[in-house]
Amino acid sequence: MEEIKISAIQMNAKPGDKKSNIEKAKELIKRDVKEDTDIIVLPEVWNIGWVPSLFQANAEENVYVKTKKQLFTNDILNRQVGSFQHKVLTEKNPSCEFLSKTAKEYNSWLIGGSIISNLSGNFYNTCPVFNRKGELVATYSKNHLYSYYGCDEGKYITKGENPVMVDIEGVKVGLTICYDIRFPEIYRAYRIAGADLLINCAAWGLKKPIPWECMTRSRATENQTYFVALTQSGLIKDDEWNIGHSRIIDYKGETISEIKDQKEGAMTAVIDLKSMHEFREKCRCIDDIRENYEVKIL
Repeated sequence: MEEIKISAIQMNAKPGDKKSNIEKAKELIKRDVKEDTDIIVLPEVWNIGWVPSLFQANAEENVYVKTKKQLFTNDILNRQVGSFQHKVLTEKNPSCEFLSKTAKEYNSWLIGGSIISNLSGNFYNTCPVFNRKGELVATYSKNHLYSYYGCDEGKYITKGENPVMVDIEGVKVGLTICYDIRFPEIYRAYRIAGADLLINCAAWGLKKPIPWECMTRSRATENQTYFVALTQSGLIKDDEWNIGHSRIIDYKGETISEIKDQKEGAMTAVIDLKSMHEFREKCRCIDDIRENYEVKIL
């Protein structure tokens, strides 16, 4: 595809209230997403909110795809040789059931922000990806866990092992979650692997506006890649707030769609892949990367 249409949902999740948050996501998608949308994106832990102490109690079972062809799950999919067959999701996985049905209903790919997955007693902050048929085709588990300034994600969650890039009808999409944004190495690895689009699904704190502004724009410009920077909005608890201000940034670092404040809803943009690749051909920064950056200490 030379162009793809993306809608990303900014929302405020009520801590621990999965049923309410699923209904909210459903209503926001129904209100703001058009039927011709190619990709729908949700933010980090949209279904339970950013309260790490609640993560394990609200985990969904065995949401995991090892490779494109080999699937290791319990309640979601049956494994087949050479392909996979979708199975009706059980009541253990209401968020995934919602994501699957929504992808199928809107005939869109759905990048499910992140949910907490329980895989054999290990808990992961996992981004599930569903295709237009509602089939789970990829999962990425957060590689970097934020455990500073009173936040203790690493106490409850196991970090993922590697980056995951999913092929969406020929468009290569690199997946990251929140704190991953502080590690440019993962985005450079995606770019070298051929990424066309980078996505960061977050629940970013209001007290860190400068890092959010600088790093999201930097990850787009340094990799000459479209970047979806999607975060939650609104109150978390007490005096903790999500920052809101989600943005879609183009390969030159310009914002092409955004939600500036705390409101809930969709930001939508058409990603022009043809113009991006033409720009890359004129300015081949990727070719100037050196194999070795050994530091000389004098």
